Amino acid sequence: MVMEGSLGFLFLAFLIIPLPTNFFIFCTGHSHSHSHSQLRCIDTERHALLTFKQDLIDPLNRLSSWTVDGDCCHWLGVVCHNLTAHVHQLDLTSSMFGGKLNPSLLDLKHLNYFDLSFNYFEASPIPSFLGSMKSLTSLNLSNAGFGGLIPHQLGNLSNLLYLNLKQDARFPGSYVNNLEWLSGLSLLQHLDMSYVNLSKASDWLQLTNTLPSLFELRLSYCQLPFIPLVVDVHNMTSLRHLDLSGNNFNSSIPNWLGNLCNLREIKLSSNKWSQEISEILESLSGCLSDRLEILHLSHSQLHGHLTNELGLFKNLVKLSFQYNSISGPIPMSLGNLSSLTNLDFSHNLFSGTLSLNFGQLKNLVRLSFWHNSISGPLPLSLGSLSSLTHLDLSNNLFNGTVPQNFGQLSKLDTLYIDSNMLEGVVSKSHFSNLTRLSEFYAFGNRLTLNVSHDWIPPFQLEYLSLRSWNLGPKFPPWLYSQRNLQYLDISNTQISDVIPPSIWNSSSQFKYLNLSHNQINGEIPNNPSILSTSSVIDLSSNQFKGSLPHISSSVIVLDLSNNSFSKSISSFLCFKTNDSQSIGYLNLEKNNLSGKIPDCWMKWNSLVVLNLANNNFSGSFPASIGSLTLIKSLHLYNNKFSGNLPSSLRNCENLVTFDVAENEFVGSIPSWIGHKFSSLMILNLHSNNFHGQIPKELCALTSLQILDLSYNKLSGAIPGCVKNFSVMATKNNSNPEMSFYQADDYYGEIVPLESEWLVIKGRAFEYSTILYLVKCIDFSKNSLSGEIPKEITSLQGLQSLNLSYNLLIGSIPENIGAMGSLESIDFSMNQLSGQIPSSMSSLTFLNHLNLSNNNLTGKIPLSTQLQSFNASGFIGNKLCGLPLSNKCTIDDVNPDKENKGSKHNGGLEVDWFFVSMALGVVVGFWGVCGPLLLNKQWRIMYFQFLDHMGYKLKSLVLF
Repeated sequence: MVMEGSLGFLFLAFLIIPLPTNFFIFCTGHSHSHSHSQLRCIDTERHALLTFKQDLIDPLNRLSSWTVDGDCCHWLGVVCHNLTAHVHQLDLTSSMFGGKLNPSLLDLKHLNYFDLSFNYFEASPIPSFLGSMKSLTSLNLSNAGFGGLIPHQLGNLSNLLYLNLKQDARFPGSYVNNLEWLSGLSLLQHLDMSYVNLSKASDWLQLTNTLPSLFELRLSYCQLPFIPLVVDVHNMTSLRHLDLSGNNFNSSIPNWLGNLCNLREIKLSSNKWSQEISEILESLSGCLSDRLEILHLSHSQLHGHLTNELGLFKNLVKLSFQYNSISGPIPMSLGNLSSLTNLDFSHNLFSGTLSLNFGQLKNLVRLSFWHNSISGPLPLSLGSLSSLTHLDLSNNLFNGTVPQNFGQLSKLDTLYIDSNMLEGVVSKSHFSNLTRLSEFYAFGNRLTLNVSHDWIPPFQLEYLSLRSWNLGPKFPPWLYSQRNLQYLDISNTQISDVIPPSIWNSSSQFKYLNLSHNQINGEIPNNPSILSTSSVIDLSSNQFKGSLPHISSSVIVLDLSNNSFSKSISSFLCFKTNDSQSIGYLNLEKNNLSGKIPDCWMKWNSLVVLNLANNNFSGSFPASIGSLTLIKSLHLYNNKFSGNLPSSLRNCENLVTFDVAENEFVGSIPSWIGHKFSSLMILNLHSNNFHGQIPKELCALTSLQILDLSYNKLSGAIPGCVKNFSVMATKNNSNPEMSFYQADDYYGEIVPLESEWLVIKGRAFEYSTILYLVKCIDFSKNSLSGEIPKEITSLQGLQSLNLSYNLLIGSIPENIGAMGSLESIDFSMNQLSGQIPSSMSSLTFLNHLNLSNNNLTGKIPLSTQLQSFNASGFIGNKLCGLPLSNKCTIDDVNPDKENKGSKHNGGLEVDWFFVSMALGVVVGFWGVCGPLLLNKQWRIMYFQFLDHMGYKLKSLVLF
């Protein structure tokens, strides 16, 4: 088997490179002991090491054994030759050293191995004097915290066999201007410069091609400028391990790779190859097909179907195609890769079913098909993969039952079958030999666990998620036996029981507990020692009652919403007032909590989300709420809070959601909301007793996308500065998450999205998962006056505008058609006049319109939508045309005719259209009929003409 990592490859090097005997002793990790105890280290070398120590920062005091009178051959990390006593090796790895390197190291003339890996030298440059230590055969400075320009003097180390300059992925800082110095390392066999900035090394491949002994080349995440598609690689025939991952190459994989016939490992992940996978396999076949052991092509934008050519690579041990767009069925030939130990096809577009020949992959240790579209039943052959320790089939379309022979996978440690369409009964035989199982995720299926009351599982789980299984109605007694359980999710599992005391007593082991969406009842013991190590507790949507429990300071997420907790919140909030809480997410919504809120928020200053909505709290809100300086989401909706908004709220400058709707707050809307809450996206004050004008300062809330001031006592004009709501003025989505507290660091907990009750399209909806898409203004049910400001038409991203039940006058803004995103308009119950602007007919997304009970006149504009609305949206005006039943007449299209008539005839109207029409009728009649009545000869000639025309028409008909 191929060994990964530099130490593994170093061991391989020992098999082919003659090194001193003590080198092998060193690599065992034991201190060197002399076979000749009379030998002591050379004085000059001891002095050199002591001088070197003086410039090191040693926070862990690892070099305490390095004393003036000591034998350096017995010091930590020092290995001497067992005959000459010269210092040959210096291993100071993983010791948290800092400071700088003293040139006294140059006095170690016989040093051949130097390892400073995994220390922290605070981005100081690699000293150039290291290039003068000509005896070095191995230099390891990986993850040592060095930064800056890598000195070209390293190219003078002509005896070097192993060079590792890999940077820490979190703190990369080293770079080169070129790699010409590599040409001096003609004996080099192992080179690792991962995470070093090589963007200026345009000749990187030509220079590595000058190293004929190169065995291992690792240049991952180096910002390499490009990869040549055509190059002569005849000098790289010794190369066995190649890692060029993470360089964002934007081309096809070069064909010359297929000529490196000694390659055993190819890692090209995290590039932009954008090729069909079949093309790549074809280019790598030939001499590599029966030699390649490791192939990693994940995160590479690969597509197309995986063909049976994969079966040619019969010696593959590790194969990873994760995070691509490879589609189609998994080929049958995969079953031919009998040497495979690791197979990862996760996050692709694979479809079809799994073939039955998977049972041939007897050596598989890790198998992942996570996040594909593979369907059909789970093949029984999976149950014969006796070497499996990790199996991930989650997020697919597997159906049918779980095979019972899964219970024979005795080495299985982690099993993920969640988010599929599995159904049926799972019994104890499914777990019969899973003695090593520690992680079991099976949520999102329709499975029922049917085991006896006294069943004791053979495993000791650490992580368990059976969300949406049928485990009830009793609380599963077999959980009592799981002494190592840290993560437990049995939400929505039809449990309707009281939690047994034994579970509460052992609950201190949980770091994550989710029992939500069941019918669990009873009270939670009021003892903060329970759940004392928990980071996430979700007991929402149950039937818990009684007082809120005291919680420990370790809780990060607590959701007790939608239960029947009652009484005061004082004991919960003020328990151990001097102890600060770590909680960031607290949801107590939809309970029966009542009374005043105590002034104890000082200890809760880590809160980011606070939801107290839908309870019976009363009184004024305490001033200590201002101590929640980190809070982003505050919900006080539907309580009985009264008084003014506390001025201390201005300290909560990070607020994104501020919802105090349906309370009894009074006073004017504070102007400091506009000054202090610059990140506010949702402001909901509806159904309170706020009075006065809408403060112009609110217009400074440029991130606002939901503004609801409805059902208050506001007066005055709508400020024209509403045009400053820049998020509403754009059609782009502002925040695709609108979930302001991420608990992903705590076992992947998905904290519920923000939700808001909003009246849109004439009906109240609770918006949650699509809330981030909503942009609306609701000023309805106030006493606002004046005209609708024309500036409001600049809000082209606004979807709902409700100004109903106010005292607005004037006309609807002529340019309202520019608000192309509008889906709902309600201007009803105002005193608006004039005609409906014709531009309204261009609002193609409009599906709700209410203009009723105003003074609008004239014809309803023709459009593809306006005529389809209910007529009730236009009644109570002087409008005509569809969808109203009254058709437009001449009078209807001249709404100002009374004013025009009054100017000339003292208020009497003269409609010249009708006068001219009557005159035309009179003149036409007497012009034709008058002569016939007065002249007999004309009458005779006229009737003769009619008779003549009659004969002609008769003859035409007969013909």
